[in-house]
Amino acid sequence: MRRSVKCVRWSEAWGRTPRDILQMLTTTNLTRAGRLETRSLDKQRQEFAGRRLIATPLAGMIAWSLAAVAGHLLPVGLAAWALFIVTGMIAYLAMFLSRFTGENFLDKAKPRNTFDALFLYTVGMSVLCYAIAIPFFLIDRTSLPLTVGILTGLMWLPLSWIIQHWIGIAHALARTGFVVAAWYLWPAHRFVFIPLVIVVLYAIAIAVLENRWRSLTRHAPTPA
Repeated sequence: MRRSVKCVRWSEAWGRTPRDILQMLTTTNLTRAGRLETRSLDKQRQEFAGRRLIATPLAGMIAWSLAAVAGHLLPVGLAAWALFIVTGMIAYLAMFLSRFTGENFLDKAKPRNTFDALFLYTVGMSVLCYAIAIPFFLIDRTSLPLTVGILTGLMWLPLSWIIQHWIGIAHALARTGFVVAAWYLWPAHRFVFIPLVIVVLYAIAIAVLENRWRSLTRHAPTPA
């Protein structure tokens, strides 16, 4: 089956521009019945934007809540290790929670969506930001919640563009500003108050995303 799909793609791509070929390769999928289905990038973007999109924020809120508890109960050194661990498990926790939010990241029956790949790239970008956080952490351990809290929040900016909604930009800007403020205001409790700030911002973002999704569901056209 895979060979036939490739032959169809390249035969259709003959004589086309590179941009047209890229469009074909990123929008052609097999349906459950085995038929070829071509969806434009605009259509895929609309499908992605129509999702609930709360599994990952829920995972982030849980992880940073655990980080706050660890920061309150443990010395700085152990609290730092706890922060590394819980933020590193956000993606896996999101995959688990997605089964209960209706998003189901691991559902192989869903048609492939180009914006899923783009979102994964933003996750990878956040992971690479640890290369900035770790050297500062080795100099000042209390810098960890500041750097991780801000750098991992950058992925909200492209999400805002994908779904064409203000929440991603608002979350990223508020997260950056309030995390920096908390770092200066509570220098002795940075492993507690910075995670708490992020938890509150996650709760607000989840509420906005949920309200957005319910609004989209209410106004969705009823199938004939």
